[in-house]
Amino acid sequence: MEVNPAAEDQADIDARRLGRLLGDPALAWLVDRARQRMERGRPLTGSVTLSDPGESQRHAAERLLGRAPRAGGSLSVRLDTVDAILRRSGVSPDGLGAAVVALTGPVTPRSEIRNREERAWEEAYAPLGTLDAELAHWAERIRGDGLVRRLARTPEAAGPLVKAAVRALRALPASPPTSRATFAAQNLSGAHALDEGTPLATLVLSGLRSLTGFPDGAGAQWRREAWASAGLLKDDLSSTVLTLNLRGTPSLDWMADAGEPAVLTLRSLTRRTPVAAVPATGTVHVCENPAVLSAAADAFGPKCPPLVCLQGQPSAAAITLLRDLSARGAGLLLHGDFDWGGVRIATALRRGVPWRPWRYTAAHYREAVTGVAEAPDLTGPPAATPWDPDLAVALAECGVRVEEEAVLDDLLADLGRGAR
Repeated sequence: MEVNPAAEDQADIDARRLGRLLGDPALAWLVDRARQRMERGRPLTGSVTLSDPGESQRHAAERLLGRAPRAGGSLSVRLDTVDAILRRSGVSPDGLGAAVVALTGPVTPRSEIRNREERAWEEAYAPLGTLDAELAHWAERIRGDGLVRRLARTPEAAGPLVKAAVRALRALPASPPTSRATFAAQNLSGAHALDEGTPLATLVLSGLRSLTGFPDGAGAQWRREAWASAGLLKDDLSSTVLTLNLRGTPSLDWMADAGEPAVLTLRSLTRRTPVAAVPATGTVHVCENPAVLSAAADAFGPKCPPLVCLQGQPSAAAITLLRDLSARGAGLLLHGDFDWGGVRIATALRRGVPWRPWRYTAAHYREAVTGVAEAPDLTGPPAATPWDPDLAVALAECGVRVEEEAVLDDLLADLGRGAR
């Protein structure tokens, strides 16, 4: 083991003699054990032991100590003894610690390394503090759940990753909806910055789900729908919304005259604005399940009040249509399944589109429970119901789900009054 060149600057250390005395490669294990103790902030006292030493290691220890070490299968050397030898001989007047530094370079305590690394991680996380309040909980969770550390590995790589994710999230939801590639080209380093499987895409997807309230899931289709919930699309044709008796274009008017459901694509909603006219009544009913819209078309045909169906989690097309109608003065009345998934859908829609409940309160739920035989149990984690906090309480107390189809007669009765 060669003496570190920096040792030449340490006038008190005899570098040549130190190299002969402690720099023997056969004593590298001893120097390494001493360095490890220094890194851990432990004193250079007591014994260090090498199991199953070779003959050269035993001889090197004997030359260092001036005597044979204790007999046995292992080799033990007292650090106090080595320290005393170095001081007494004048090879290293400041003892073993100074000798280890001379041989191996400066020693940084591990606690200092950890503190330095944690400060670097905190600096990498700093951009999270610029996010709006609605993402504050996500930002706090991201700091503690290890996602960024797994994606970036080092704080040096995490800094640019977090900064880019924050830049993307501050620009979401995208309005009007756009392709993910276009959004990335306009807001990030290039069109491929949010390609599937990249660390940035993973982190942004986590954040936008918190932003939109999109539920947990897995698979390519789920990811496409999650991106679409924030207005980032694979294309402008696959995102659709189901409607009944909306008017405003020749095709919509024709379908409304026939009392038949119509499907609007996001492309049609963004290429020509507005697409649908605000009804004369000023009100549009919104349901969650296609069965409701189909039954309304069968029952009332062209006389049915305008109805929009979310078909589960609101698509970008649905959000675009409802947001446009609301902005032009339409009042939206929403009904959904009485279960945790249904209230999450309603809450997610409420973040971007104002609506009032349509038979979707605690009183309506309790009434529906009494009229449903053998209702299935609620599943999944509870969720808040900001439009009627008592609804979440009632759901938890009753513990059963009531789907829209189970209260279809009540919904049709409301629509029937509008039809008359």
